[in-house]
Amino acid sequence: MSKVKLPTPLPVQQFARCIDASRRPANYIGEWPEAGRVYPVKVLPNARTGQPQVHVLGFYVEAPYGAFAVQRFEPVANVWLN
Repeated sequence: MSKVKLPTPLPVQQFARCIDASRRPANYIGEWPEAGRVYPVKVLPNARTGQPQVHVLGFYVEAPYGAFAVQRFEPVANVWLN
């Protein structure tokens, strides 16, 4: 058995295409994804519910919380960084 331990989190950059940019909340302050565009993302579990959420890297979001439902995005690529 190897004693090599992988870093946590893994050195992977994820990319996803926005497939649903509808239903922007009225109280949302910040950048909103455009349908059809590919974004660098990070998928993390919600702290309260544990459900996966998509965080678009580089977006400025003030309120409410800057995470999107996974149904709004489709995975495009995972790039391993080294």
